[in-house]
Amino acid sequence: MPTPAITVTREATVLTLSYRGAAQRYWDFPPVCGTDPDAPTILMVHGFRGDHHGLLRIVEELPSHRVVVPDLPGFGQSEALEGAHDVGAYADFVGFSVTALGLGSDSVLLGHSFGSIVAARWAAAHPSAIAALVLINPICEPALEGSNRLASRLAALYYRVGAALPEKLGLALLRNPLIVLAMSSLLAKTRDRTLRRYIHGQHLSYFSTYASRRVLLEAFQASIAGTVRDSAGQLAMPVLLVAAEKDDLGSVTGQRTLAAMIPDSRLEIIQGVGHLVHYETPHEAAGLIDAFLKETLA
Repeated sequence: MPTPAITVTREATVLTLSYRGAAQRYWDFPPVCGTDPDAPTILMVHGFRGDHHGLLRIVEELPSHRVVVPDLPGFGQSEALEGAHDVGAYADFVGFSVTALGLGSDSVLLGHSFGSIVAARWAAAHPSAIAALVLINPICEPALEGSNRLASRLAALYYRVGAALPEKLGLALLRNPLIVLAMSSLLAKTRDRTLRRYIHGQHLSYFSTYASRRVLLEAFQASIAGTVRDSAGQLAMPVLLVAAEKDDLGSVTGQRTLAAMIPDSRLEIIQGVGHLVHYETPHEAAGLIDAFLKETLA
């Protein structure tokens, strides 16, 4: 069945908060009137090289929840930090956000892709601060090991060269639309032409909205330096893993291994989709999230 016109209609209040002297932007979506008044607030953390736009289709599918989605420091409309943009810095930013937004222990933290590493790191260190953790396309295997290690090494070279070249040449390489489209085409698994055009448009529009080449390189290095496995054993809250059958960045076997390492976890695998669950199957992912939270937090 053809995909209908793809739109996102929920409206947000845009907040600007200062973190370590840098302005950070948040999109705060109130729950839709007439939905479940007891649904918990969800704080979402996007993946590497993206911004809040990537998670909007899932936000659209969770109308009962207040959802807050920031642009991570140095990406989208959020300013870069003075120090390194590594997992620790981003995890600290999550902690700042929870406090600054007044989120209580009944709230939920969600991370996609690289955001899964960040969210898991913070959640492991603050086990009583949230009610549950949701990880979509969690990074379950080291990027420089396994079947995709060659692609990861090539990507690492690409970002190092982009950072080392003179600025104009480096930016031209990193923002080259043909390279961005190639990345997008590799990640997208859907055969629906409308959806593929939407995905490619999203990547072309938002994949290059980073503050500097330094930020991009540091964030990439952070994204391949670890996995959710590094924090798995310390996750004391209920954890939902929404994985994908065709995810090039995490095999089904790897996801099952990760799930077994988490004391209280549920693994759901969406068939026929890869690393872009947030774009390709947001309805299915949101349904799994809603069911998990209603059962776990009842």
